[in-house]
Amino acid sequence: MGGSRAQVNKPHKTRFSSKSSRNIHKISHKDKNRTAKSNHNVAQGARAARLQRSKMLREQKKEALLKEKRASSGSAGPPRVILLFPLSVSVNVSSLAEDILRLLSADVGGAFSSTVVSSEYKLRATVLHAPHGDLLSCMEMAKVADLIAFVASATEQSTCDYIDSFGSQCLSVFRSLGLPSTVVFIRDLPTELKRRNDAKKIITSGLTSEFPEDCKFYPADTKDDLHKFMWLFKEQRLTTPHWRNQRPYLIAQKVDMVPDDSSPEKCTLLLTGYTRAHSLSVNQLVHVSGAGDFQLSRIDIMKDPIPLNARKDHNAMDSDDIEDAEIIRSLAPDPSSQEPLLVENVPDPLAGEQTWPTEAEMAEAERNQKQKRLRKRALPRGTSEYQAAWIVDDTDGEDSGVENDGDDDEDDDGMLLDEGESGCPSQEDTNNRDFEEDQASLHLRDSDEETENDSVMMEGDNMTREQIEDEIKKIKEAHAEDEEFPDEVDTPLDVPARKRFAKYRGLKSFRTSSWDPKESLPPEYARIFAFDSFARTQKHVVVKALKVEQEGRDDCAPVGSFARFYIKEVPFHAASNLCAASRTAPIVLCGLLQHESKMSVLHFSIKKHDSYDAPIKSKEELIFHVGFRQFVARPIFSTDNINSDKHKMERFLHAGRFSIASIYASISFPPLPLIALKNAAGAGTPAVAAVGSLRSIDPDRIILKKIILTGYPQRVSKLKATVRYMFHNPEDVRWFKPVEVWTKCGRRGRVKEPIGTHGGMKCIFNGGLQQHDTVCMSLYKRAYPKWPEHWFPANV
Repeated sequence: MGGSRAQVNKPHKTRFSSKSSRNIHKISHKDKNRTAKSNHNVAQGARAARLQRSKMLREQKKEALLKEKRASSGSAGPPRVILLFPLSVSVNVSSLAEDILRLLSADVGGAFSSTVVSSEYKLRATVLHAPHGDLLSCMEMAKVADLIAFVASATEQSTCDYIDSFGSQCLSVFRSLGLPSTVVFIRDLPTELKRRNDAKKIITSGLTSEFPEDCKFYPADTKDDLHKFMWLFKEQRLTTPHWRNQRPYLIAQKVDMVPDDSSPEKCTLLLTGYTRAHSLSVNQLVHVSGAGDFQLSRIDIMKDPIPLNARKDHNAMDSDDIEDAEIIRSLAPDPSSQEPLLVENVPDPLAGEQTWPTEAEMAEAERNQKQKRLRKRALPRGTSEYQAAWIVDDTDGEDSGVENDGDDDEDDDGMLLDEGESGCPSQEDTNNRDFEEDQASLHLRDSDEETENDSVMMEGDNMTREQIEDEIKKIKEAHAEDEEFPDEVDTPLDVPARKRFAKYRGLKSFRTSSWDPKESLPPEYARIFAFDSFARTQKHVVVKALKVEQEGRDDCAPVGSFARFYIKEVPFHAASNLCAASRTAPIVLCGLLQHESKMSVLHFSIKKHDSYDAPIKSKEELIFHVGFRQFVARPIFSTDNINSDKHKMERFLHAGRFSIASIYASISFPPLPLIALKNAAGAGTPAVAAVGSLRSIDPDRIILKKIILTGYPQRVSKLKATVRYMFHNPEDVRWFKPVEVWTKCGRRGRVKEPIGTHGGMKCIFNGGLQQHDTVCMSLYKRAYPKWPEHWFPANV
């Protein structure tokens, strides 16, 4: 036995290695108090920092609110815009507008819109009254209104009569645009106090659900009622839609035009008014509602004709005040920094061409030339080498064929014709010729059903009333058929399916199968612009515009300034239409952000309006109101698949659900509201067809048009079936053989082989097939929007 060994405590056997190390981890009471005190100090410091940050944020918000209040209600801010909108045809808003203007100022102008200043209320206001029945004027007024006052009459018999059909339609459109601050004026109340209070309660309870929660109801019969409202309105903080605060805009108080001597078809449009929301640079592009995007040639900043603090003999703005206004300074654009009016990309037709052959192509051509020299040809006797070079090979072949026909036994040149050169073509040559015919058919026939007549209603200007009614009936029948049997088409009898559906292809899985977004793009894609990262570009553009606003540069007309804008190269016809339209509706000038004049593919989330019953077909012409901008578009509708990069095209815009409308249009940065109008056949004014908002800008969004070819089982034997009436010749069956087939009862299978000469085929499925089932084949092709013939309504 060896000597005794000292016991060693292993670390994994005991908690402590020795008795002396048991108390090492313990902290004395004094040190514990010191540590707890330091931790308490750290917690107190973090809490103090949080409180200080919260206080700083509150101070910043308070300062921003005070600045906004001073800008809106102070002498430097533009006049507030009050819109009086009648909820029914029986309401007289003209008398209410006169009462408000008389309350604010003793001098009332007789023009459509009056801008007045009140020294009593220390307020400047522009009062607009919406004409009942004029949808376009009401929309343009609602876009610029700081306060919408809905006017109801207490003389109506029932609650449902307070808002008529036009009032309900406009109210839904205003909600889609984004409601600013709203109030409700109640007119024609009884004079007796008890009946007056009861009538007000009845109207309030009947209309509360139609308006926002913070909307208040005011009686508006007497001067005292309006006086109380004006004192509250003066101190009220007005809220406006977010999209309106992103860009500077102007409501034209006066519209003029100056002819251009150098170009008789162009002119200079003069718009005079107050700059709102943001300062507007003379180097910036502007959009005039309904006319298009233009450059500015000059800005004249003028003396305010109705200042808030100055003493004047009259307090209402008229045309003489605008003409006699003194010009303080003029702003001219800088050619080096002015944003160019770039709308479309100019493609180079020779960009993809190869102007000089490569070395490999030259070497291949030399080898072909040597082979041509070595090849023997049947030539007439005495033909020189120079003469033989001018004889075409095809002609030589025909001549040799003639000689061989005349003397079959002799073989003069010793050449043997293969099966491809003989008079009886092989099966391979037949297939090659069919393939060449299929490729040629792509240029002769468009496989889309709507290409022959995308919209007969628009092209048929000389159609009779009976023809128009027949076309409307056909569209309604197609809409009903699309709802009952979506995507199903019939294979034509006179045209082979491989030619009729040559642009279509099959997909193994609509969600996971790949589709190249740059493949076989249309010519219109060479005229548009795209972003590497649209979100990053939008952030950069907004930050740049905010930086220009904060710098307060000399080339900008500041917010609240009264200025005259000179818009150059406006079409004479469009300017004449704007001058005529300014009598009934406000003309709005809107400043554009960077890149917003360039064309791209815009996608909108859109929903059919409840009041519109007629079908809306893809590629039909619609008038899009996107924010302050108006333009004509021909959209295609599609679904919105979250889990896939491919989206299915819809032939019609169906009611009750949202779809995506894709169009060619100028770039606009979201968020922006959308109101889509459609010109009805035989109607002078367009109707509201759909509402929505701007979703994204992406030319690479893949929209696939789906068609379903259907056939019916003739004989069924376990997993096999003979299917007819999907195709009408065996060549079509062979062409579409790789595409998977499926049935309406949930079976999937494949085409095995053609049967007979009338398009029958044998199919194999993954389960037993029922006799009453329908065999289907899904085919897809990419769809694109339609390029409009004209862009802006005022240019028509």
